[in-house]
Amino acid sequence: MNKIKITTLASLAIALFLILEVSSDAFAQGRGRGGGGGRPVSSPSTGRPTTGPGVDRGIGTSSQRSNGRSDTGRDTASDRSNGRYDAGIERARLMRENSSKADREIRENPRLQDITRMNANSLRAGYESALVLNPKLTFGNYVAANMLARNLGGRYPNVTTSAILAGLSSGDSIGETLRDLGVGKDEAKRAEKEAKRQIKEAKN
Repeated sequence: MNKIKITTLASLAIALFLILEVSSDAFAQGRGRGGGGGRPVSSPSTGRPTTGPGVDRGIGTSSQRSNGRSDTGRDTASDRSNGRYDAGIERARLMRENSSKADREIRENPRLQDITRMNANSLRAGYESALVLNPKLTFGNYVAANMLARNLGGRYPNVTTSAILAGLSSGDSIGETLRDLGVGKDEAKRAEKEAKRQIKEAKN
């Protein structure tokens, strides 16, 4: 019986010792981290308070953290695409401006629908499709291309709206395009002049 009591007391003493030891460690860690109102633990070399884990993750620059990879990511889109980004922005700007001008002309000049034999929706949709291939195309030249194709197409099968628009897209003028499509120089000049006259009258 005495042996059992001694064993029990010894076990209780060991358990109490372990509890006190764990509590002491936890208290010391709490003081070291600034917990429990104690002062933070100082660095032995500098005497300055040390920071907890994760604090300096957001201090260094992204360039340092990624060995310079983030610097590459900050390059402009223009540099990364050898100027294609800028060209795309300019293309979109021209398309938006020309489309807006066309909307205004269609609203303000309903007679354009008569001379082209196209309603407002068809004019608008056709012009916007043409702008995809040639953002610099003016609405006036689009209307002229349709009229010239109708006026000359009977005698010159190659003269179509698409063919004229393709010529303009390549940088040629209307006259140069008509000549490339087989129309004589003088006739091309007269046909272009007539188309412009009709467009001007439709706007008055």
